[in-house]
Amino acid sequence: MGCYLKAKTIQGPERTIAAYILRSTGMKMLFRVEFGLCACILFTVTSSVSGRQDPVSEWKSASSRPNVLFLVVDDLRPKLGCYGETNMVTPNIDQLAASSVRFDRAYVQFALCGPSRTSFLTSRRPESTRVFNLYTYWRDVAGNYTTLPQHFKQSGYITQSVGKVFHPGKSSGGDDDYPLSWTNKPYHGDKGGNSGYKNNSEQCPGPDGKLHDYAVCPVNVSQTPHKILEDIDLADFSVDFLKNYRHKYQDQPFFFAVGFHKPHLIWKYPVEYEALYPLTHITLPKDKTKPEGMPPVAWYTCTGLREHQDIMDVNFPFPYGPLPDDMILKIRQAYSASTSYVDAQIGRVLSALDQYGYANNTIITFIGDHGWNLGEHGEWCKQTNFELAVRIPYLVHVPNVTSRFRQRGHNFPFIDALHPKQVQKVSDAGLHLSTDVIVEAVDLYPTISELAGVDVPSRCPLNGYNTAFCTEGSSLVSILKNLTTAAPVQWENIAYSQYPRWSPDPHKGSPSVTIMGYTLRNPEYRYTEWVYYNHTAYTMDWTQLYGRELYVHTTDPAEDNNVAAQSAYQAVVEQLSKQLHQGIENRE
Repeated sequence: MGCYLKAKTIQGPERTIAAYILRSTGMKMLFRVEFGLCACILFTVTSSVSGRQDPVSEWKSASSRPNVLFLVVDDLRPKLGCYGETNMVTPNIDQLAASSVRFDRAYVQFALCGPSRTSFLTSRRPESTRVFNLYTYWRDVAGNYTTLPQHFKQSGYITQSVGKVFHPGKSSGGDDDYPLSWTNKPYHGDKGGNSGYKNNSEQCPGPDGKLHDYAVCPVNVSQTPHKILEDIDLADFSVDFLKNYRHKYQDQPFFFAVGFHKPHLIWKYPVEYEALYPLTHITLPKDKTKPEGMPPVAWYTCTGLREHQDIMDVNFPFPYGPLPDDMILKIRQAYSASTSYVDAQIGRVLSALDQYGYANNTIITFIGDHGWNLGEHGEWCKQTNFELAVRIPYLVHVPNVTSRFRQRGHNFPFIDALHPKQVQKVSDAGLHLSTDVIVEAVDLYPTISELAGVDVPSRCPLNGYNTAFCTEGSSLVSILKNLTTAAPVQWENIAYSQYPRWSPDPHKGSPSVTIMGYTLRNPEYRYTEWVYYNHTAYTMDWTQLYGRELYVHTTDPAEDNNVAAQSAYQAVVEQLSKQLHQGIENRE
């Protein structure tokens, strides 16, 4: 199936801005221009027709080897201003989006931190990494795959990890895949010692004046034991790294990966960010009950949320809930406040990149490791195949291709969300480039490689466990420099994800996968099959079926009604089933 983008003639006042973009980026045709916080441009770029080198190559040839800033945020769904969430205050991410390509339909391959990060950092699908939990290291169970930072390290880059890039612990070899992937030892924060601010248990002030283990945990940072929170520490380190980098490494390019934790549970954040989201302005989800016709295997009971004291103190019926309305509102407020808090830390890093002279020669990527359910369907957490669990924010910034060169200090000035006048000052600045083509997280590895001018991995062979350097994704650079100018542009327009069900529960020791849910997303449908999985042979049995799901996104974008069993959709189910089997088995 394909996505066709048709040309639209640019008229009136739009023509002046379009002409500027054509001059500054080399683009020959724009498909749509809109204005505002989340404006969109769908476009192609030409080189041979105009006689001019394509803008990506032109940018690279006119500068030294580009740096890479790789930003990843934990549990972040596209609940951001730049994705049309008008009630969200995320000015620094929005500012980055204004000079990036924003992918509106981007999907991870697995809605859990460790497997998802392993997948997009190796550019292999979970069936190839064999990582389905937080305890498995791909080099032990699958293959000695070359990771994205390892590839850049081998290409002469200084590679540095800060925070949660790989999932720490067993799933990255116990050391974040150091030293294979990183030049320097990864930094996870050391202020306050090993148990300092990172200890989330019983550090949340309660109405009784005591500290508790709460899921919702606003704090006064100056009154915390170490007067700092984890993401603030990570941003501090990142700013210092950029400040001192040139003195230490001269002109050697960097691959700098920064992984922020919030809005991951628990929602521990500076209390002042709550003022951005008064409870009276928070709304309940429209669909608080499980989807009609959903097979029970598709459901996750959200163990990670239920174990906290403030959740145990209210009525949360097992397995489907819902939570009481007042707790739903508190959680949705906390998630939003945590997102604005981490936006500020991202803004500090981007501002430092600009201040210290790297912004005009640094590719920036921004990605979430998966989404998060916020009470829609009565569902919480991530561990599902629903749209809200697998859809992510996905931005790619290329200097002078997705933005124009600016003087130092004018690319990413820090915007303080706690001062509304600052936010308002930049909220309508710039154009946003966006596309609704369906893309996947595994596409990021070949995309960054091609943009930076390092070797681009070729397509992995079937069962390519012995192939260290290859990709199961596709480079997205063609979105920036497509050679077609007159004909419609066609893309592969499909994403595959999966999620297992274990025995025993994955939070209790070493689980075994007994059922795997495979899902396919195209522009019209989400189709899922839950089938038997042999965890020792790493094989699925499509004939042992535990449930099907079919959601018609053109009429049911919230995925409220599973129509897989309805006779009117049997031809669609048969077609999508064949496509799903072929896509998963071929790993591409």
